[in-house]
Amino acid sequence: MHAAAVRFELFVPESRSLKTKRAAIRPIVDGLRHRHHVSVSEVDHQDTWQRAAIAVAVVAESDGHLREVLASVERLVANAPNVELLDIETAWLDSDSATLGEV
Repeated sequence: MHAAAVRFELFVPESRSLKTKRAAIRPIVDGLRHRHHVSVSEVDHQDTWQRAAIAVAVVAESDGHLREVLASVERLVANAPNVELLDIETAWLDSDSATLGEV
């Protein structure tokens, strides 16, 4: 199993309200969900007009496919209109040290 979680810190320079910010963030979140079939959510700065943080979780059958999806996700976020990408943090799940319980 290969998995990673990525957090994107975003700046929304034209936003003057939470409604405007969400209008800029929603196409990113929806695009990631529909194009890449990943889990994605706004995870921080919900009450701040010009800042947003979204997190994306990806699980793939191979390390190569995981890296391809992550690169494509990063391109979509980096090229999104009306937002500036400030920072990216990636956490990798090491399947060798992960233990899964039986249900």
